[in-house]
Amino acid sequence: MTESFLELLKKIGSGTHTGENLTRDEAATATRQLLKQEATPAQIGAFLMSHRIKRPTAEELAGMLDAYDELGGKIPALETKTDYPVTVFGVPYDGRSRTAPVFPITILLLASVGVPVIVQGGDQMPTKYGIPYVDIWEALGINYRSISLENSQQLLAQTGIGFYYLPTHFPLAHQLVPYREQLGKRPPLATMELIWSPYAGEANLISGFVHPPTENYFRETFNLREMPKLTTVKGLEGSCDLARNRTAIIGICEPEKDFQRLHLHPEHYGFVGRDVLLESLEQLTEQLTMVIEGKPGELMLAAIWNGGVYLWLCGVCSDLETGLTKAEELINNGVVAEKFKELQACQTAR
Repeated sequence: MTESFLELLKKIGSGTHTGENLTRDEAATATRQLLKQEATPAQIGAFLMSHRIKRPTAEELAGMLDAYDELGGKIPALETKTDYPVTVFGVPYDGRSRTAPVFPITILLLASVGVPVIVQGGDQMPTKYGIPYVDIWEALGINYRSISLENSQQLLAQTGIGFYYLPTHFPLAHQLVPYREQLGKRPPLATMELIWSPYAGEANLISGFVHPPTENYFRETFNLREMPKLTTVKGLEGSCDLARNRTAIIGICEPEKDFQRLHLHPEHYGFVGRDVLLESLEQLTEQLTMVIEGKPGELMLAAIWNGGVYLWLCGVCSDLETGLTKAEELINNGVVAEKFKELQACQTAR
């Protein structure tokens, strides 16, 4: 048994009246011991559940991120300066289970205009067991499971899209997945994953969230760490996909600037409607393929709405209206399809 870890466990697990929050250094130490499995299985399970019940503080999240930065493999920084900053999307590792993701189209749109994008994810994850992005890309003919970190950097440089695959690139974190299944609850690690950057260089981070307190944690953590920019999105199932049936709530954190809150109403731009339900991976693949080919379908309006917003947020377009027009043009003029073919060609060449 690890005595030092036990002391940290006692600190957060002592209940409402006697329990204490961890300092940033203590949280980093505890996370390192979790990742290295220096604690016993009983201690790890108890810590993850106690931390979930207590809820993590921003200082604890910062320490957890410090440990991930120290022990996690990262995609090497690009050697050549790009027109736009690298953007890392913090999307849920537990995938999507209710609504159809349009996220791959957003990635293709951004990459097609020179915005380098990194997506991260793993295999099907407890406790939601949703469809992970790696499965969606694979269904579209792009296999990200077998790439090394160096390969991902090369793809990022060549195509503008990099992928961080947890089981291969960060096995220390992946080996904690069984605890999520056995505990039946998502631990605070799942919250921290949404604001962790697996890129070795500077990157702007866009993170999805569900519950307002989570965004507050993110904002406070941003103030504790040196991050170029953090954009928070109240997206579908905690993703970065914007809904069409409700107002998009977006927050922007930048150093030495006041926090900026955006409320984007789809009905003001002609994009209000129902969100497409996720029925099967096969049907989703067909829907995404139709959008890529510029054919009308259920996901087309969602693709344009999301694409336009992110073209604007990433600095490609000066305003949202221009972004929406640009997104529609890129899809209908075959630019997105060409980017997709480029991805397939790089996949074949590998």
